Amino acid sequence: MLLTSSSFQDGAVIPGQYAFCIPNDRGHVCLGSNHNPHLRWEDIPAGTQSFTLICHDPDVPSKPDDVNQEGKTVPASLPRIDFFHWVMVDIPKTITEIPAGHYSTEVVPRGKPGPGTHHGALHGINDYTAWFSGDAEMKGNYFGYDGPCPPWNDSIWHHYIFTVYALDTPSLGLGSTFDGKTALAALQRHILASAQITGRYTLNPAVK
Repeated sequence: MLLTSSSFQDGAVIPGQYAFCIPNDRGHVCLGSNHNPHLRWEDIPAGTQSFTLICHDPDVPSKPDDVNQEGKTVPASLPRIDFFHWVMVDIPKTITEIPAGHYSTEVVPRGKPGPGTHHGALHGINDYTAWFSGDAEMKGNYFGYDGPCPPWNDSIWHHYIFTVYALDTPSLGLGSTFDGKTALAALQRHILASAQITGRYTLNPAVK
């Protein structure tokens, strides 16, 4: 399989149009347009019955102590963990392209609705659900795509890995609220092929 995007090249910087947060002179950051990027996949294996799309950032700090704190920097040596930005399952086998902005065009406080979405596919919750759980104005179930917003004081680039899986089943049979880890566990024995594209993003002007 091959996965491409007209929104960014593999290994290149993701434009701010597709980010949850963008740099700002006041308070370091502000909310971005949060459009989902364009994606297209081809060379589909025979027997494909559906697709799953997952985007995750493997560079999220494992401890929040220094995150977005004035006068501090999140060190590169800090162990990192996964953060899921987009989980979509049961994408029909006839769908091989996603237009930019088709699933997300803005930041929605408390999250976009789900799990149902276009073409009968299902959105899982992304990890902003847990991130905002203690914020009275923002907490909720964040279904679908919400883009990059790495710590503005992180010392490393964050990488956003978009993976499309071709599966031998039309449905993973997941419930109404599932996350990235649940989807990954469910699809393991159904994978016929997969493809990835990776973009980079930072909110720290000192990172080059």
